[in-house]
Amino acid sequence: MHYDPILLQFAGAMLVILAMALLSRLLRQPHVVGYIVAGLLLGPSGFDFFREYALVARMGEIGVVLLLFFVGMETTPRQLLQGWRITFLGTSLQIAASVGLMIGVGAWLDWPLGRSVLMGFVISLSSTAVVLNYLRETHRDKSKLGRDALGVLLAQDLALIPMLLAIGLLAGSGTDPDVLGLQATGGLLAVALLSWMTVGGVIRLPLSGYLRRDRELQVFLAFGLCLGFALLFGLFQLSSALGAFLAGMLVGVARETNWVHHRLEPFRVVFVALFFVSVGLLVDVPFLRENLFLVGGVTLVVFVANTLINALIFRWLGDSWTYSIFAGAHLAQIGEFSFVLAAAGAAQGMIPDFTHKLVIAVIALSLVLSPAWISLVGSLQRRAA
Repeated sequence: MHYDPILLQFAGAMLVILAMALLSRLLRQPHVVGYIVAGLLLGPSGFDFFREYALVARMGEIGVVLLLFFVGMETTPRQLLQGWRITFLGTSLQIAASVGLMIGVGAWLDWPLGRSVLMGFVISLSSTAVVLNYLRETHRDKSKLGRDALGVLLAQDLALIPMLLAIGLLAGSGTDPDVLGLQATGGLLAVALLSWMTVGGVIRLPLSGYLRRDRELQVFLAFGLCLGFALLFGLFQLSSALGAFLAGMLVGVARETNWVHHRLEPFRVVFVALFFVSVGLLVDVPFLRENLFLVGGVTLVVFVANTLINALIFRWLGDSWTYSIFAGAHLAQIGEFSFVLAAAGAAQGMIPDFTHKLVIAVIALSLVLSPAWISLVGSLQRRAA
């Protein structure tokens, strides 16, 4: 044999991903939909191309980190602070409303309180990768909608840490004081970095002037900043995506976004695609086939409930009903970090295996159908106008 078998796997995977991405484009859907469907086809219930599914998932996580790094480059600290009402107040109300809704549902279904709160946390988180990718593809990423959505998504990412702590407390496993100390230190570091970027003078990246004409070394410097900050905040038990976002803001403040963007854009495309493929790999297709109506019904209820909750909060904060409903539709899907919450709840015995599989299927289906839901809501609004 004159070739490595892994090359056959990757070549076949690339053809499937390309074919599904082209099909999604012909159907006027974002590439995200094609990537997730490709993951379904490449998974154990399809062609079963991969043996190391964890490796694909890890590479996909790098895609989310790179995506937040790029978003950070296009966001200034002042922009982030100006939208504090939506970012912090609005997101807090949205999470509280989601938890309250699921406590009501749990009382009807006779669930334990811990399971109800966990489910509330799961449906409250939107998908950073799907929303930001969709906004970029529809050229709304720099609009008011883009800024508002970014603020909510970042606040939700930050809320993941206290959510995990709350799950541990409700499950009776407690929390580690050392972990709490690390997280508090990391939070203070993030605040200090934001303050420095807001009030500081001219900021220069290390070696940027020396490497300005060296394209190869620029790639390593850009990757070093992105992954270095992601690792740093991961060591503090905080979101790696948050660290990458702050690194991107630092690059933006230093006004070095042009060459960093050009050097890393191809890597962002590949790794973000792998993230969505990994989402498709997670879905238990036989379970989905056997419980299609249940999964579809729950997904529809989640879309409607999340759209209404977000719309009411945007409206309460002063936006028009038209804008509020459209913005709420953008945040209606269940996000990738909800996989983490569901896995933590399953490990603690807070949800049975059937419920865990149901949650995974609903999350994946909501990610696939999110662009169609946004388009449907927008179309209904135009007809009603």
